[in-house]
Amino acid sequence: IKKSKKSTVFLQRQDPANLNNMTLGSTNMGIVLFPAYDALKSQLPSSPVNVQMFSYKTNPMSEQSNFSISGSVCSLSLSDDKSSIKLSNLSSYIEIFLPRPEAPEPTVASVPVKYGFALITSFNVTDPNSTVIVTAIPDKNVSLLVILSPTYQSNNRSQRTILTGRADNYRWIIHPEMINSTNGTMYVNITIYNYTSSSPVTVNMSLMNFKCVYWDVDHNDWSRDGCWVGPKTVPKMTHCLCNHNTFYGSSFFVMPNPIDLSKTAALFATINENYVVASVLGAFFFLYLILVVWARYADKKAQRTRKLMLLEDNHPCAHYNYLVNIQTGNRKHAGTTAKVMMTLEGTDGESDVHNMAYPDQPAFEKGGVDMFMLSTPFPLGELQNIKLWHDNTGGDPDWFLQKVTVQDLQTRQFWHFLCNTWLKGNGDTPCKRTFNPAKKNEITSFGNLFHARTSTGFRDEHIWISIVNPPRHSPFTRVQRVSCCMCLLLCTMVINIMFWNIPKDGESPVIVKLGSFELTWQQIMVAVESALLMFPINILIVTIFRSIQPRVQKDEVERVKTSTNDKSSVVSMQTILKDTQDIVFLLSKSPKNCLIALQENLETTGDLFAALNQIHDVIENVQGQTVGDQHWAHCSRFLFHTLCHLSSILDRAGEKVFPAPEDLNLAKNSVNMMLMKAEKLTSTHPVQIFVPVQEKKKKSGCKLPWWFVFVGWGLLVIISGISTFFTLLYGFQYGKDSSIRWFITLTLSMFQSIFIIQPLKVVGLAIFFALILRPVAVEDNQEVELLLDEQREKCELYCGRHM
Repeated sequence: IKKSKKSTVFLQRQDPANLNNMTLGSTNMGIVLFPAYDALKSQLPSSPVNVQMFSYKTNPMSEQSNFSISGSVCSLSLSDDKSSIKLSNLSSYIEIFLPRPEAPEPTVASVPVKYGFALITSFNVTDPNSTVIVTAIPDKNVSLLVILSPTYQSNNRSQRTILTGRADNYRWIIHPEMINSTNGTMYVNITIYNYTSSSPVTVNMSLMNFKCVYWDVDHNDWSRDGCWVGPKTVPKMTHCLCNHNTFYGSSFFVMPNPIDLSKTAALFATINENYVVASVLGAFFFLYLILVVWARYADKKAQRTRKLMLLEDNHPCAHYNYLVNIQTGNRKHAGTTAKVMMTLEGTDGESDVHNMAYPDQPAFEKGGVDMFMLSTPFPLGELQNIKLWHDNTGGDPDWFLQKVTVQDLQTRQFWHFLCNTWLKGNGDTPCKRTFNPAKKNEITSFGNLFHARTSTGFRDEHIWISIVNPPRHSPFTRVQRVSCCMCLLLCTMVINIMFWNIPKDGESPVIVKLGSFELTWQQIMVAVESALLMFPINILIVTIFRSIQPRVQKDEVERVKTSTNDKSSVVSMQTILKDTQDIVFLLSKSPKNCLIALQENLETTGDLFAALNQIHDVIENVQGQTVGDQHWAHCSRFLFHTLCHLSSILDRAGEKVFPAPEDLNLAKNSVNMMLMKAEKLTSTHPVQIFVPVQEKKKKSGCKLPWWFVFVGWGLLVIISGISTFFTLLYGFQYGKDSSIRWFITLTLSMFQSIFIIQPLKVVGLAIFFALILRPVAVEDNQEVELLLDEQREKCELYCGRHM
């Protein structure tokens, strides 16, 4: 005998006849019992045989196979002086006893059964190689009729046996062949056989799950062929019967506490004596209803402030679009009540000053993300900086600006401005700041990514905290988050109560010991099994809600046509001058247009004709430029639409608007001549139009259609209902005192999940993304398409032509 920490080797040299019923091994490491010599002699030589048995404490093939093998593993090999000897298809079995010192005792349910009534339990068949041992020991010397059926009611597919104390010790071994390798639920129906007394018989019932397998060298995996679970199997020792010699292994799973579904009505009738679990569930559902009402109100309020906004002061004919994403910090009083202004400055020009505000809702609130579409007549080139300021008005004007992201919707290019600063004014003096775009190493720095990931992680990935402050543009609503938390809580309750009362295994090794606190291997395994049962379905539900494409419906916007859009209205000279002045002012924002900015407002017809001449100079400048440059393409488009508008208002201008009738005709002829040139330019300088829907279809492979919300709600209701039902059933079976102790355990488990596990997950993912992946998160938004439609309709109303 040779021993090591992980294995023991037994070596013997015997005459073949001495193998008759020979025992090899030890109780602690495993035992091999040979059959009678008559079953072996046809496959053994006449010369002495070398017998070698290896016993391993753990599975030596764990890296070569994913097959679940627990406990010790034995191998048996025979050889003579020439070669190895393989035994196969023996008429009598080789018996192998594999110790399972770490296996806990199965839970025993004591159920009183009257004559004529049945005790019904069930087990799930998830592994076609598993053998289930049903033990049903009555407290009186009676026989039991046991029926195995795939349905709740027995039928012609049912299998029957009669258990007695003498013949089989009230044990029935259900081999895989009896289940026909069918996954699903099998029902065990136990009744008293040939018993006429009116007094009930208490049946102590338990279920155990075992496997006996061997290592198949040809397929490099574990197999059950030729091996069966033997009748001498007990929780701490698996008895295997095999008709060949090789590696032998076994697997043992402890089933949850059994529940007799036939006693459902009787258990629910005990609610007066055992109201603990029902009261706890009632309190949770009451709290859930309150939170749902609040969450629905918060969702409606957030929906009104979640809209992507087309800036009202965009020029109707400016169609080069930038998506501006402004993030306000989460600090105390970070939001502002002041009026915020902004300009963009690039290598090819700058934008007009824009008022960053919503028309009917507050902006720049604490922790908020405000999104605007800012339009310019031409591309600004590579952004050099942005200027932001506010007028220091309102009750709380100070503003903590965290970050600004600007996206060129035509080129899909992004600029990130890492601000992280307060904008504080002084009295009536506005606070103005200039921010430069962050460099690549600043964007992907550990500090920036870690802060961004933890901020968004606690607001989105921490399912409990995210209820209070979810990401602003996330389709995962507060009501859905509250409901997912409730489903997670109910799943935690039912799985916790299923495994709560499992007897403690005194031989289970202690993994962690701190003072009186001990963490055993048995507790770890129960936690792992609980996680495998609970998290997959809940992660699926949360993933569905997070991945649903929002159902965007176009709002009916009431458009009020001003006098400038009314064909019957009379246009004033002031309107003509103002609209002409706006064209010159915007075109002068780019040095490429070679246009001198106006020093004063237009006031006379002379000023009007001077401005029209400047516009004509721009048109001639565009005519001499290279085709394909998007700057000139967008300028041509802007000139065409604005000249359409000027032509329209000049046609509606009365004779008294101009000092002399010839001035009106001269203005009309000048504008119409430039309009013809601009229209020709739009055909020679085509614009690359942004089509977000096509982009979205290419990139949204992981998005689910909007109607998947019903799938998510259906799964959520079903899982919650099943969990509630079985939690009540287990609670009524445990009794009042045990239910109170279970609830204390549950409270500690939930505290651990919410305040320890979830935050550690968020921080761990943040560190992983910041150190390893280093992505720069950018938000995409399908509302852009609707804004482009709105922009196009405004332009059509403004210029009086269909685009």
